[in-house]
Amino acid sequence: MTQINKELKTKSGNSNSGLFGKDFLLTWGKSMENLETILSVAEDLKMLRDRNISPRCFDSGLAISQFRDNSTRTRFSFASAANLLGLTVQDLDEGKSQIAHGETVRETSAMISFLSDIIGIRDDMYLGAGNTYMREVGAALDEAYADGVLPQRPGIINLQCDIDHPTQSMADLLHLKTVFGSLENLKGKKIAMTWAYSPSYGKPLSVPQGIIGLMTRFGMQVDLAYPEGYDLIPEVVELAGKQAAECGGQFRTVNSMEEAFAGADIVYPKSWAPFHVMERRTGLLRKNDYDGLKSLEKECLSNNARYKNWECTEDKMKLTRDGKALYLHCLPADISGVSCLEGEVAATVFERYRIPLYKQAGFKPYIIAAMMLTNRFEDPARVLRNVEHRGRERVI
Repeated sequence: MTQINKELKTKSGNSNSGLFGKDFLLTWGKSMENLETILSVAEDLKMLRDRNISPRCFDSGLAISQFRDNSTRTRFSFASAANLLGLTVQDLDEGKSQIAHGETVRETSAMISFLSDIIGIRDDMYLGAGNTYMREVGAALDEAYADGVLPQRPGIINLQCDIDHPTQSMADLLHLKTVFGSLENLKGKKIAMTWAYSPSYGKPLSVPQGIIGLMTRFGMQVDLAYPEGYDLIPEVVELAGKQAAECGGQFRTVNSMEEAFAGADIVYPKSWAPFHVMERRTGLLRKNDYDGLKSLEKECLSNNARYKNWECTEDKMKLTRDGKALYLHCLPADISGVSCLEGEVAATVFERYRIPLYKQAGFKPYIIAAMMLTNRFEDPARVLRNVEHRGRERVI
C-alpha cells in the first residue's frame, strides 16, 4: 500500500452542526465554517484514496439519484461518490416509475426512502420550480420520518437546480484553493464570471449564480459580465453584492467581456439564457406549448448571434493578469471550430487549459462524497480517523 504521510485536515468540533442531518440545497444557506468543513472532508477523502485506503464508511444503504435533466459529469460524480463511501446507487427514472401514472411527490419520496441515506436531485429545467421541488421532497421526508414510516430521514443534495449548482461551485472552489494554495490566498483575487456566445439557448442560470453566490464570500473581486438583457435572477445578484460588502471583497456587473477580463486572475466564460427568457420558457414548458418553444428558441438564437464576439479568445486572455489567468468551465464547453463553428472559447485557449479543466471536474466526486458523509455523520473527523486507522486497502 502506498503511504503518503499527511495529516487529515478535518477536525472535530461544532463545524458540522449545520451539515449533519441537513439538506444541502444552496451554498449561501450554509455557514463559512460549514463550507470549509466540506472542503476539508473532500480533501481528506481524496488523500485517503490516493493512499490506497478505502474510505467506505457504509456497509449497506442506497443513494438515490433523480436526474430530471440530462447529465454526464454530475451523474457519474454522484455515482462515484456513493461508491467511494460504500453506498449503492439507484436511479429514479420517472418514465419507468409510478410517477408517470400520477403518483404524488409525497408518496414517491416515502417509497424510495426506506433504506436510503441520500437523495441527489437535479432539476434545472423550470425557473422557479427546481429548488422548490427539492424542498417539497424534503417536507415529505420530514413527515414520513415523524410519522414513523421511515427509520431515518435521508439527506437531500442539490445536484443542480434553477437557482444554484452547489456541487459545481464547491468543486470549483476546491480547485481554486488547490491552485492558489489556500482560501486565504483567494482574497483580493479577481474572477470574471462572464456570459459567452453559444449556438444554443435555454442554458440554466445556476452556474453563474452559483459562482457569484459563493466566491463573493471569500474576499474576492467578482465581476459579472453579460450583454444587456442577459440578466440573472435579481435576488441572487443582490445577495452577491451584499456578501461581497460583508466579506471584504468587491462585486460589480459590467456589459463588457474585455472589461471583466482586464487584470483578472480567473476567468469563467459560460453561456446562459436571460432571466426573462427562462421565465417565458418555463410558462411554455408548463403548457406543453411546443410551437411556442420553437418560436422562442428561434428568437433567442437570433439574439445570441448578435454577440458572437463574446468569445474567450487569445486576445482577451492577454488582458488578464500577466496574460495568464486560470480558465474555468463547468464543461462541456462550446469550443469554436471543434464542437461548434463558433462558440464560448477558442480552441487554442481550451486546449491549453484542458488538463487543468479535467482536474477541476475531478474534484466534484469528492465534494459530493463530503456532502454525503457530513450529512450522515455527526463527527466526520472521527469517521475519517477510524477509516485511516483501519487501513483497509482499496486495491489489494
